[in-house]
Amino acid sequence: MKYSGIGGQAVLEGVMMKNGEKYAVAVRKPNKEIAVVNKEYKGLINEKTGKMPLVRGVCSFIDSLVMGISTLMLSSAFFEEEEDVPQGEGKGADLEFSGKDKAMMGTTTVISFVVAILIFMLLPYYLSQFFMKVIPNQTVVTVIEGFLRLAIFIVYIVLISRTKDIQRVFMYHGAEHKCINCIEHGLDLTVENVRKSSKEHKRCGTSFLMYVVIISIILFLFIRVDSHALRIVIRLLLVPVIAGVSYEILRAAGRFDNAFINVLSKPGLLMQGLTTKEPDDTMIEVGIASVEAVFDWKPYVEEVRREEAGLSKNKEKQAEAS
Repeated sequence: MKYSGIGGQAVLEGVMMKNGEKYAVAVRKPNKEIAVVNKEYKGLINEKTGKMPLVRGVCSFIDSLVMGISTLMLSSAFFEEEEDVPQGEGKGADLEFSGKDKAMMGTTTVISFVVAILIFMLLPYYLSQFFMKVIPNQTVVTVIEGFLRLAIFIVYIVLISRTKDIQRVFMYHGAEHKCINCIEHGLDLTVENVRKSSKEHKRCGTSFLMYVVIISIILFLFIRVDSHALRIVIRLLLVPVIAGVSYEILRAAGRFDNAFINVLSKPGLLMQGLTTKEPDDTMIEVGIASVEAVFDWKPYVEEVRREEAGLSKNKEKQAEAS
């Protein structure tokens, strides 16, 4: 499978697709029309940081947080009071963030990061300490901490998925994956082809979070200090390292296709069973509009087909030779 270089995420009643510094947010407006907002984002990933292992993972993580908040704000703008709904005919709509909006995005990003650290890093640690009373073995307790972190993550996903809005976001998440899978497998980007494509994808953010949980279990096993305060400090200092390693695994999963990578990808793909749902055709149309706003898929699909044809011929020659 050839790497396309595009990625995305689901937003409120829509899909965001990113290709390089360009990204587009396609939203199904209340009047059922599809509006597409085209923008550019020059984040921390650039020509220099993009070549630095681990560092690029941390930069990518921060960029994802910032873009996640900004694209959610973009999509929600289409559902405000009628006089505030962006005016434009589909792809002509282009919204600009005010200084107040940018300050709000920055504040929200910081708060989101702090809350995530509290819930998914510190809470499992303190809960695991109760087991020290019956299991006086730090290694075992650390493993328990990791599984508590995983359990909290799963429970969190299950709880939020019960709300109607999040259920629809997960359906758009499925549409995003299916669109990317469609073109990466050499199929024309049509509703019919997207519909039959997989809703799971190796480069998903859900997989990234699964890698974070698994890698944290492994790294935290090597923290051998008696002080609770020092353990917490070291855990916090390791967050960038964990994010960096997780990104490298995710990056490899998107670029290579072999038995080892497939095994590494399995936990994340299984978790995507919770965070992606099958979209309807109207959602698929939104996903297609988002892809086409940032990516010329036709030449790419033709190249994929040529590569697949070349591989098929090589296999035939090998079979004849044997």
